[in-house]
Amino acid sequence: MANIASAEKKNRQRLKRRARNQNHLTTLRTYVKRVRTLIDSKDAPKATSALKEAISQIDKAASRGVIKRETAARKISRLTLAVQKLSA
Repeated sequence: MANIASAEKKNRQRLKRRARNQNHLTTLRTYVKRVRTLIDSKDAPKATSALKEAISQIDKAASRGVIKRETAARKISRLTLAVQKLSA
């Protein structure tokens, strides 16, 4: 446990940031899971609308630094391809 005031403050900040990042990450996973479920059930129109919401959440997470930009781009690309295959 930290004994110095600045170290205690850093620890408090770390815990707050971790909680915030975990919240964003959990939300992101939920939206991606919704799209994957709709893809599996072969529901193209709903999957397309869910994809838009998922892309928005992925971009938000990337802009906030929860995930890296390259990771966000990869996730968006793979989801978009899966939905396009479903629509075709």
